[in-house]
Amino acid sequence: MVQDTVVKAWTNIDKFEAGTNMRAWLFTILRNTFYSSRRKLNREVSDADGIFAETLSVKPEHDGKLQMTDFKVAFEKLPDEQREALILVGASGFTYEEAAEMCGVAIGTIKSRANRGRARLAEILDFDDNSSMELTDQATLAVMSGNRPVSR
Repeated sequence: MVQDTVVKAWTNIDKFEAGTNMRAWLFTILRNTFYSSRRKLNREVSDADGIFAETLSVKPEHDGKLQMTDFKVAFEKLPDEQREALILVGASGFTYEEAAEMCGVAIGTIKSRANRGRARLAEILDFDDNSSMELTDQATLAVMSGNRPVSR
């Protein structure tokens, strides 16, 4: 705790007011560090046997990467005009009006291209109105929830 106090004091030395009692300032930091550590101990769970840790699971990072690869492949299948509209309106955050001006077309044309592009992407990626946008497959969800995957 003394080491933590010294580190905190050193990093916050600019907050120390010259001419005041440094010993009292350091003691205040020490006291606050002690209280913080006590509060932290109250929130921690003792798990010496690792039983609690075994029940924890983390969503694998690869799911999002695999989904993004599928998206990139599907996105490349779109016509250039639809890709351009989706990049400007969807990814870059431009308004339909700004995108139409950049492309030199009417606003309705940009809206149509973006709508057709989204519909085509949903079709290629096999999304429908009931599809979950969750980036985890059913087998991974089953592992994380402790249930067995449903056979198709």
